[in-house]
Amino acid sequence: MTPSDRSRVAIYPGSFDPITYGHEDIVRRGLDFVDRMIIAVARTSTHQKRGLFTIEERVEMVREVFAGEERVEVKAFDGLLVDFAREHGSRLLIRGLRAVSDFEYEFQMALMNRKLLPGVETVFLAPDVQYSFLSASLVREIASLGGSVDAFVSPVVRDRLVAKFRERAS
Repeated sequence: MTPSDRSRVAIYPGSFDPITYGHEDIVRRGLDFVDRMIIAVARTSTHQKRGLFTIEERVEMVREVFAGEERVEVKAFDGLLVDFAREHGSRLLIRGLRAVSDFEYEFQMALMNRKLLPGVETVFLAPDVQYSFLSASLVREIASLGGSVDAFVSPVVRDRLVAKFRERAS
């Protein structure tokens, strides 16, 4: 970020495998208090998660979901989040908290990120109550068993889930 660039840039990191309405809710509400948001799609996860979509597929899906929103950028990243934040001139990280169980891990990460990059701040947003139970892993499980995920993901994501599981079945 150049000294003349005073825009407030936030980074919303995650695996987004796939992006859900809960993620979308966090991004849209986060845009109420920042000028730009970079959705940072992690190549590798700090949690041991079994991925469904490739990094390229996840980035493409997120871009499709936010196609009409000029203030949202989508980028893949690996390595330390603080290095990505430094590279993109951001000192603001946004994280979603669904339940108290998320807090301990996210709190530790926020403090570690601040230690690694002094001045970086993490803002925690709770999703809308209708999405408070929602996780990408639950969506993947429902879709893998042939259930409807219409209430949990955008149509473009739903179509990709259906195609992915159809492809795996053949």
